[in-house]
Amino acid sequence: GSDRAHRQAGPQFEQGAQALQDLLDRKVTGKIIITNGDLAPSAQVGAGATALIDLWAVARRQVFGVPMPNYGLVGRWLAHMPRGRFRHDSIASARPVQGERLLGWTAHYLIGISYAAILPAVWGAGWSAHPTIGPALLVGIGTVAAPFLLMQPGMGAGIAASRTPRPAAARFQSLVTHTIFGLGLYATGWATTFLYAP
Repeated sequence: GSDRAHRQAGPQFEQGAQALQDLLDRKVTGKIIITNGDLAPSAQVGAGATALIDLWAVARRQVFGVPMPNYGLVGRWLAHMPRGRFRHDSIASARPVQGERLLGWTAHYLIGISYAAILPAVWGAGWSAHPTIGPALLVGIGTVAAPFLLMQPGMGAGIAASRTPRPAAARFQSLVTHTIFGLGLYATGWATTFLYAP
């Protein structure tokens, strides 16, 4: 059973490794990495997967009492960057910025779309035509590095939520959310194939 699974997974990961090498080669030669034909599916896949984690956040609040993410604070963090402020001891204590909620929600979806664009960039247009779960989960779980290493330290929560009251719980919630995002990339990827089916 396990040997068969390894044999089935092997070509997929070899394809991903080759696509990654092709991506690096194209970056060196200056060729376009993502074509216009990749942009619309990536936008739909990314937006759909992001919407799924928002639905998860609503369900989590209803069932477990976990507060909803405050994307207004993300917008506040981003809005302070042009003013030269990239790190805060506590973003909640930073000066509020007009339109921060809209900015935060917009960034939330644009980031999800940019993560989705990794799939055709690395695994090629073949992933968009026939989505597979391995790359989707790899992107979903792998991108948890962004909040752990950039957003949370910048907003005053510390690396991987180390300065929060319950760091382990916060890390677990981030991992669960990004896993659901990965599943959303896969599910929305398949839904998108029907939109572009001949």
